[in-house]
Amino acid sequence: MRIAIAGLATSHPYTDAKTLAAHAELAVWEPDRERLARFTGEHPGAIVCADLAALLATAPDGVVLTVPNPQVPAALAQVLGTGLPCFVNKPAAATRAQLDALDALPIGDRVLSSSVLRFAPAIAAAALDPAQVLAVRATVRHDVGMWATGYNRWQDTPAEGGGTLVTMGVHGVELLVALLGPDVRLVGAAGAIRHHHGLHSEDTGVMALRWASGVVGTVEIIGVSAEEAYTVAVHRAGGTDTIVVEGGDEPLRGLGYEGTIAAFLAMVGGAPSPVPWVQTRAVLEVLVSAREHTR
Repeated sequence: MRIAIAGLATSHPYTDAKTLAAHAELAVWEPDRERLARFTGEHPGAIVCADLAALLATAPDGVVLTVPNPQVPAALAQVLGTGLPCFVNKPAAATRAQLDALDALPIGDRVLSSSVLRFAPAIAAAALDPAQVLAVRATVRHDVGMWATGYNRWQDTPAEGGGTLVTMGVHGVELLVALLGPDVRLVGAAGAIRHHHGLHSEDTGVMALRWASGVVGTVEIIGVSAEEAYTVAVHRAGGTDTIVVEGGDEPLRGLGYEGTIAAFLAMVGGAPSPVPWVQTRAVLEVLVSAREHTR
């Protein structure tokens, strides 16, 4: 098996490659020399390609796509032309223009785009009866201070990567859509810089959501944190249940990285995406709407 790693724009493809290397030969394309050098240092046997077309010409069995958000539509269009299964690292879009460009593509069941947290054991094991749910709250704690130093500044730029509200908020929205379904809309959002001065976006944010069923939800994004943590509180008439997603002793498993790659490899084997695009599209609509609301 050969898996093509198309782009190394974030930390995720490095983590993905560690799991994939146990199952497949790797081929890689990345225009940034430093990022590419890090990757080949970790995977010296990887096939290195000059561009995306050359990467796809190596006859891979699947593609992991991780390029800056503005480049996703054009790159995904190339991959779709091959018919190969593709995992697009989250979020696939951060602005209305990017989302409109994705809407113009023939995205079917060979594309998976999701926060890895959807595949965390704690979420996979959760079972909710929406009729019993009053409200839900997802809390995302993930420090974004690295952006204030200039690292991956495109992610912190609202018009490119969407900023903290989108890049970190996707985790909370993904968890709630995974549990309650895609029939959801944004009803409000706000963000602020409380600690990491120098950011282009925010380090703290909140989104208010409402499902067609009447369930209301909140996503809290705390970008000032000494630890990475994700929780979901489910409020019922009889009390509140809390789901905690944590790395523990096996972070790749506990945070859903291994489950995501297992789902992708199942697609390589012929299975459809376990996350229908209608769900991914619902998550992206909430995120893009939140960015527009706070602009």
